[in-house]
Amino acid sequence: METFWFMALAFMIIMYVILDGFDLGTGMFYLNSAKNDNERRTLLNSIGPVWDGNEVWLIAAGGSLFFAFPKLYASSFSGFYLPLTIVLWLLIGRALGIELRKHVDNKLWKSFWDVVFSISSLLLVVFFGAALGNIIRGVPLEANGYFFEAFWTTFTVVPYSGILDWFTVLMSVVAVATLMVHGANFISMKTTGELQLRARIISKKINPLVILLSIVMFAATTYIRPELWNNYFDHVWGFIFPLTGMAGLAGMFYFRSKDSDGKAFLSSAVFILGMMSGTAFGLYPTLLHSSINPAYSLTITNSSAGSYGLQVGLIWWVIGMILALGYFGYLFYTFRGKVVITEDSEGY
Repeated sequence: METFWFMALAFMIIMYVILDGFDLGTGMFYLNSAKNDNERRTLLNSIGPVWDGNEVWLIAAGGSLFFAFPKLYASSFSGFYLPLTIVLWLLIGRALGIELRKHVDNKLWKSFWDVVFSISSLLLVVFFGAALGNIIRGVPLEANGYFFEAFWTTFTVVPYSGILDWFTVLMSVVAVATLMVHGANFISMKTTGELQLRARIISKKINPLVILLSIVMFAATTYIRPELWNNYFDHVWGFIFPLTGMAGLAGMFYFRSKDSDGKAFLSSAVFILGMMSGTAFGLYPTLLHSSINPAYSLTITNSSAGSYGLQVGLIWWVIGMILALGYFGYLFYTFRGKVVITEDSEGY
């Protein structure tokens, strides 16, 4: 049962990164790609019907973490208190940037909230990338399940590293490049004209950087945590996950060269799916690695709730997933197609 909840948690996190990832990617190049108010409104209306719904996966992952692995929840929310507080404010700022710009028809007002939206999106990706880097690298987890990390120390990977070091910063750069391409592929699929052309250009320019950064990240991860390969050597079928990511990366290049926007977007989603599921496969059964002593690490067995609670929770989780997947299927089907905005159009 613990293994199921590990997979369920990984599934919800991956769904969040894929779905909210294109919203965040759109926000990162929002200021540079949109040249006038109509184009900015077009970008916002492209993500408008889905952006807040996409964040449901983050809430669901947090709730499931609290229910299934309460010790991990308590340890991580205590040790990562500062960055989680910053992430909360960035999520609020991003939402305010999207929703408030339309309430006052003033250029300065709109420009201010445009900056808030774009900067919040960028910093969120940076922090999410650093969070993944911390999970892979490990934290100074003590025997009692407590740890504390300074925001940064010497930027070197040592047992008592800070939240930011060269490895976690590198992971943040990878996250920014990947989600910017993902967002550009989504916008090229949803828009027309000059805005679509600019999104295609952004995707084409950053695609090679994603490959380069992926290779560097692969080498860095192997250097920092070589034991992540143990699961792959013990269960060769697990190589399907990184191979899926590589297939998605190849598709990003091929379909972008053909200006096949929908397939390029699907390919970037497959790339994210393959890389993140591969990371989860390598980490299993460890949830939070201790850089002080691996024996102090939190695993699916020493941090899980009782077996009866996990079994009962499974019933409600399945019901919730059926409702969520049905809702998202209906939502994306309803708002399929291109977004075209004129000065008289309603919305953002």
